Amino acid sequence: MTARLKVALLFGGRSGEHEVSLRSGASVAAGLRHRHEVVCVLVDKAGQWLLQEGEEPRASGGEPVFLAPVPGDGCLRRLADARELARPDVFFPVLHGPFGEDGTVQGLFELAAVPYVGAGVAASAAAMDKALMKALFARAGLPQVGYRVLFRRDRDEEGRVLDGLALPVFVKPANLGSSVAVSKVKTKDALGPALDAAFAYDRKVLVEKGVAAREIEVSVLGNDEPAASVPGEIAPDREFYDYDSKYAAGSRTELFIPARLEPAATEEVRRLAVAAFRAVDAAGYARVDFFLDTSTGRLLVNEINTIPGFTSISMYPKLWEASGLSYPDLLARLVALGVERHAARAALRTDYGA
Repeated sequence: MTARLKVALLFGGRSGEHEVSLRSGASVAAGLRHRHEVVCVLVDKAGQWLLQEGEEPRASGGEPVFLAPVPGDGCLRRLADARELARPDVFFPVLHGPFGEDGTVQGLFELAAVPYVGAGVAASAAAMDKALMKALFARAGLPQVGYRVLFRRDRDEEGRVLDGLALPVFVKPANLGSSVAVSKVKTKDALGPALDAAFAYDRKVLVEKGVAAREIEVSVLGNDEPAASVPGEIAPDREFYDYDSKYAAGSRTELFIPARLEPAATEEVRRLAVAAFRAVDAAGYARVDFFLDTSTGRLLVNEINTIPGFTSISMYPKLWEASGLSYPDLLARLVALGVERHAARAALRTDYGA
């Protein structure tokens, strides 16, 4: 029988995806309780870690704690006096966006030498930064839409962007998810407001060529031998798959699982998903999103999410459920993969000599 591990679940976070993370955290905690003891740690919008009583995550409240960035400790200590309050076996971050999905928390886990679920520092940082991610995809020879990167508001540069990318285009912050501050720009006059919205969240902004496409997603699971789920398809209830289309209570967005694809396209999108996972050197799990260009039938890699939405009705677990892996089994597998990766890294030498 698998040991009942103590899993510290980190949720919330100081990004624009805080509310999405609260939903993911509640769902993951419920699923983890089937096999493991759950320690709930809310990261509030100021970045403070709050240890909560019980195994039910809450949107507020808790005892301020910290994890010391030194190997050999690994416990959650009370901020007021450094008293040990919990000693988790594994850390499970469900923190979407900056300061959680971008390698920052993963770096703390590495300094503390504790097991954790998901991708490491480099993969998390690269996958969070869409400009870096797309450069790695290009290096791996993966097909994707044309794009440009802007680092500041500059009228001349913005004019050249539209010269190279015909309207419509999509404008988005480089380091954010859940379609926060993403705009579809159809006219030249609309570019400025779209850039204003994106630059409010990031110093780096992507402008991507718009294509008429169907949206396909694939879940990937594993460390050195990643596997791809059956693909799913999203039919947004509006012009594109924005924040409200994903999360609004009245959303009429439809999910098709499996995706409405021919067998050859199904195998190709699964192959590309694993290739994208490896291109950023991900670990544990990720969701890879695609465009299927309706004019050419070509599959284009859009992005990879190393901490995708994880409610019981989110696409990542739903795709694995359709592939034969239940929600509790999936979470247990993710915890095991985190422990496995930690053991492999702990076995590496950190000295040099005969």
